[in-house]
This record gives sequence, structure tokens and C-alpha cells, in this order.
Amino acid sequence: MIVPYSHVLALAGIVFLMGMVCTVTRRNLIMILLGLEIMLNAGALALVGASLRWMSMDGQAMALFIIVVAAAEVSVGLALIVCVYRRTGSVDPNFTETAAPEKPSV
Repeated sequence: MIVPYSHVLALAGIVFLMGMVCTVTRRNLIMILLGLEIMLNAGALALVGASLRWMSMDGQAMALFIIVVAAAEVSVGLALIVCVYRRTGSVDPNFTETAAPEKPSV
């Protein structure tokens, strides 16, 4: 391995921290979803680095599954965001709590 394993883990940690900051600080559902995507990619990066460190294909296989799950998460998440936007007219997470339609009385 050309790059030291500690550098790969440091890069994965920095990328994960950037995704966490994006998820926590943004007030937009699309940016929150993007932050979650970045955190999943950081986990995949750490698994690929560990796979190269210990010369095993298990980490790369898990990284492939993480990428597949991330793609499914994005498609479902964007569909839910479009549904929320059509219902409330906003993608602000706080606005969706206060603008939820009332349930009809029976």
C-alpha cells in the first residue's frame, strides 16, 4: 500500500466529520441527505483502506454494498423530499413539522 493506513483513516475521519457538520448545521432536507451520503462514503473509504491494509477483499465487498445502499437511500430520500415539497411548499425540516395538514375529524 503506497499511502499509510493512518492517512487513509484520517482522511475518512475528516470526510465523515464534514458530512456530520453538513447534516447537523443545514436547514434544508436536500443538504441533510447530502451530508448523510458523505458520511456513508467516508465509511466506504475506511473499509477500502482496511481491505488494502490486510490484503482482504471483504472490505471492498462491504464498500460496494455501502454504495448500493447509498444509491437506494438517495432515490427514496429524494422521492420523500419531493412529496414533502408538494405537500408543504418548502424543504425546511422545521416548516414541515408546523405545516403538517390536520387529520380530518370523523
